Amino acid sequence: MSWLWTIIVGGIIGWLAGILTGRDVPGGIIGNIIAGFIGAWLGSLIFGSFGPTVGGFALIPAIIGAVILVLIVSFVMRKMRHAS
Repeated sequence: MSWLWTIIVGGIIGWLAGILTGRDVPGGIIGNIIAGFIGAWLGSLIFGSFGPTVGGFALIPAIIGAVILVLIVSFVMRKMRHAS
């Protein structure tokens, strides 16, 4: 049952990153979950794990990492659209 909680929290982190950046995460709900997981991993690598922990994620670094990820993905997607 803890994996379900982790997926929900990962999705919420990805969704929050999309809201904070004002950009949609490609892939809808699955994209939000993936952005939350990868963003949490990226944030913990860069910033460590501090702040409150929910569902196995340190929230502050996870959200910051997900925001960075969403910005990078949206930049790459925009460049790919203009290159075509």
